[in-house]
Amino acid sequence: MFDEDGSLDPLLKFLLYAVVALAIGKMLWKWLTEDVSRWITVDLWNLIADYPWWTALIVVGALAVLILASKVLSFFFGTYTYVSADGEFVASSDDDPGPDLLTFKMKQLSSMSATGFEQACADLLARDGFRSPRRVGGAGDLGVDVTARDGADRLLILQCKQYQKPVGSGHVQKFNGTARPHHGADIPIMIGLNGFTHPAADFAAHHQILLMGRAELKKWAHGQHLYDVLGIESTRH
Repeated sequence: MFDEDGSLDPLLKFLLYAVVALAIGKMLWKWLTEDVSRWITVDLWNLIADYPWWTALIVVGALAVLILASKVLSFFFGTYTYVSADGEFVASSDDDPGPDLLTFKMKQLSSMSATGFEQACADLLARDGFRSPRRVGGAGDLGVDVTARDGADRLLILQCKQYQKPVGSGHVQKFNGTARPHHGADIPIMIGLNGFTHPAADFAAHHQILLMGRAELKKWAHGQHLYDVLGIESTRH
């Protein structure tokens, strides 16, 4: 009934809306055909013919009021909009724990561009209080997409994989070859939107590479601190 983010299944939501729309439509049809048809076909048409400019102004004003009302209702009851540092617009979660706590739904992370996904990870680090979180991913990044430092000045190196399939062992091996030797990472973390293969997880465990699969990413995106999710000793206090 509900997806992994706690939202109502889209099909059920569509069926619910369809039932409500049919019920409202039936009542409106009865009302229109019995009481309003003459007013629309005769009285209203004569009014428009006699006062075309006033009619146009009234229609434009009514549309403006409707647009303004929809904005107000969206602000109070709908979703807020999060603008990432690279300019991508992402609707934030309907069930945000608080106005100052950045969160993402998994379907939002899935729909972002690769750059947007990396930036979202950098912004989540900023939310958790890490210092100087920065997205550096791109051509020639040598395995580093995001960097930051914690309260003990330990360097975090993140590689963010938004693949539709689990990340394989080869990608983890490449990250292992640059995270510590080249970038000097104290805490190398690899993020896989859809998890990792068993060989990849085995290799990471042997070489002390921290993996954040889908389950861990969901906890982090929904508001838990990165170190709490990964079981790393915190230096926040």
